[in-house]
Amino acid sequence: MTTTTSAPRTRRGRRARLPYVLLIPAVAVLAVGMGYPVYWQITTSLHTYGLAQQFGQPAPFVGLANYTRILGDERLWAVVVRSVLFCLVNAFLTVGIGVGVALLMRAVNRIVRVVLQVSMLLAWAMPMVAAVTVWKWLFDWRTGVVNWLLVQLGATSYDQHNWFAQPLSFFFVASVIIVWMSVPFVALSVFAALTQVPDEVVEAARIDGAGPVATFRWITVPMIRPVLAIVLLLQIIWDLRVFAQIRLLQDSGAPVSETNLLGNFIFELGIGRQDFASAAAVSILVLALTVLVSWPYVRSLLKEDRS
Repeated sequence: MTTTTSAPRTRRGRRARLPYVLLIPAVAVLAVGMGYPVYWQITTSLHTYGLAQQFGQPAPFVGLANYTRILGDERLWAVVVRSVLFCLVNAFLTVGIGVGVALLMRAVNRIVRVVLQVSMLLAWAMPMVAAVTVWKWLFDWRTGVVNWLLVQLGATSYDQHNWFAQPLSFFFVASVIIVWMSVPFVALSVFAALTQVPDEVVEAARIDGAGPVATFRWITVPMIRPVLAIVLLLQIIWDLRVFAQIRLLQDSGAPVSETNLLGNFIFELGIGRQDFASAAAVSILVLALTVLVSWPYVRSLLKEDRS
């Protein structure tokens, strides 16, 4: 009797351990691929690491001196505030427009829906450098289509207007590019979630007298909330780490010190000034900021698992 009952227990124990065993290769790849860079960044941030160390000179250990110096730099806090505001504005704007496009695809007929999906896939698949180059041509102060169109509409003040000379207009152009490149992902993800909302539930809400806005707010949004949460979280993380778009736009004559975001500030410290230790310290701060921004979503996931 004991042997008979112990066999099922052994099989159940093996089944319970099997998912964890299958996760070992993926965890190992992540540990090597992400663990070593993070370890190198932390180690570098605790030493003096400049151009001399690149040529083999020893890197003196300075502890938290790099963090103390960089945290006392007013430029860092200006960049942090600028990056967080830019990130939040673009993330919420992207999700809002993406949800609107998803609802549009849900409402139109099949042919129009396919055209919209193909158009968004083409925009999403377009190489980033090529996309930024096209937008730079459109906003060019000498031959740009945007200035020409505004002048034709009567806004003569935009004749040869340099969009990249002032920080506010610079970030407006940057936001247009980033939102344009990010909306397809959000729209397609939300549209996939909308297809899982039962038509019977929506129809029942309409029969009970709920209008389109009330149906969307009280029926649709609760059902697609997990998808909305994850796309918003991903957009916040991606927009917080944006670098290449800003760097390419700065080459058009923008004031670098007033348009730097965190990624560009790290690039300036590391590549521009050869201060790799300070660049590593700022990178660790960006990692901590990313974790801080992501924590509310992770906490909500943990609460759902416990319930």
